[in-house]
Amino acid sequence: MMKFSSYDVLGIPVSATTLDTAASAIEAWASDDIGRFICIRDVHGIMQAQDDEALKSLHLEASMITPDGMPLVWLGQLAGFPVKRTCGPDLMEFVLKRSLDSGLRHYFYGGKDGVAEALRQAFEARFPGIQIVGTNSPPFRPLTKTELQLLADEIRSLSVDVVWIGLSTPKQEFLMRDLVGIVPATLIGVGAAFDFHSGAVQRAPMWMRGIGLEWLWRLSSEPKRLWRRYLIMAPRFVVDIVKSRLGARR
Repeated sequence: MMKFSSYDVLGIPVSATTLDTAASAIEAWASDDIGRFICIRDVHGIMQAQDDEALKSLHLEASMITPDGMPLVWLGQLAGFPVKRTCGPDLMEFVLKRSLDSGLRHYFYGGKDGVAEALRQAFEARFPGIQIVGTNSPPFRPLTKTELQLLADEIRSLSVDVVWIGLSTPKQEFLMRDLVGIVPATLIGVGAAFDFHSGAVQRAPMWMRGIGLEWLWRLSSEPKRLWRRYLIMAPRFVVDIVKSRLGARR
C-alpha cells in the first residue's frame, strides 16, 4: 500500500499529495482487492470535523486525505512538503483522463436525479473509450442496510476500480466509511465535482482557482447556501490555526 507523508491541520492528517501522486496511488490500488476511501478536504470539511467527533475520527481510517482548499496547501508548504492543490473536480478529471491508458473502471454515485448519468455522458464525450460502468442517483436520506448491500453487490458485480461519490460532507464520508469494508474498490468523495463536470454549475475561472479565490466565486454564485461556510467557518478556521500554532510554541 502506498503511503503519504502527512501534516496535521487541527487534528486531521492531511496527505502531502499532488494530482500526479494521488492519481498514481489510485491506479496502483486497483491491482488488489482491498477497499479504501479518500477524503478530499477543504477548510469547511476541517471545521465540520471539529464539531463532529465521528466525522473527525473516520479520517484516521482514510488511505488518503488530499488538500482541496489553498489554505491547506499553504500550510503544507509552510511545513516543508512539496504539496499541491488536489481538489475533487481536478482529481476526478485527471484520473479519468489517465484511465484511457490505465484502464480503470469507474462508477458515479450521487447528485440530484439524472446528474450522475449526465456526468457519464459528459466524460464519455470528452474521453471516448473511457470505462464508466455504472451510475446511481441515491435518495436524499441515509441508505438502509439492505440498500447499502445492494449497492456493494452492484459495485462488485461490475468490477469497479473507483467509485466517485458526489454527496455533501459529511454524508459522503459516512457512506464511504460504511461501504469500504464490503467493496474491493477505492471510494472518493468529490462533492460538487458532479455538478461542475456535468455542467449543472459553472466553476470559477482558472485565474481565481490559482490564487485561492475559488471560494469567492462560489459564495457569489450561491450566497444563501454558502454564506455560513465562507463568512463564519473560514474565519473560525484562521483563528483556530493561529491558536494551535501559538500553543505549539509554548
